[in-house]
Amino acid sequence: MNIVDLLTAERVVCIGSADNKGRLLELLGRLLAVGQTGRTGLTARQIADSLSKRERLGSTGLGNGIALPHGRLGQGPRVTGAFIRLKQGVEFDALDRQPVDLVFGLLVPEQFTDEHLKILAYLAEMFSDHAFCGQLRQADTGKDLFERLSQWLPPVLT
Repeated sequence: MNIVDLLTAERVVCIGSADNKGRLLELLGRLLAVGQTGRTGLTARQIADSLSKRERLGSTGLGNGIALPHGRLGQGPRVTGAFIRLKQGVEFDALDRQPVDLVFGLLVPEQFTDEHLKILAYLAEMFSDHAFCGQLRQADTGKDLFERLSQWLPPVLT
């Protein structure tokens, strides 16, 4: 898998801050809606509601400033991703109680159960790479972030 199978440059942004977790999920919903409305009929509000519903089951804040919010909706043709880097972290109920500043959101069609788990595992591996996360935190534009995300490769096992 390559991360560009999930992302487009238009769905990767670097912003100053978000007022709170709810606002961050709304912004993520708007990003995930880019390209969805005509194809699936999903609105940004429906997507944000799906992300919020999943968060009520338990926080997707992994720790170390990273969150992987994800929602499942409809019978879409593929998984869609969006990425936000916050210059100022936001409280996200993460496992380590630290603010979140790197957020990778997923919108997953209902029928993609196995693929959903594989993508979450891939993202968990990606964001456990501390040097890579440091590079993301140094990026100042969506373009820079998209380049760095698209160039990451899992370590080769020997």
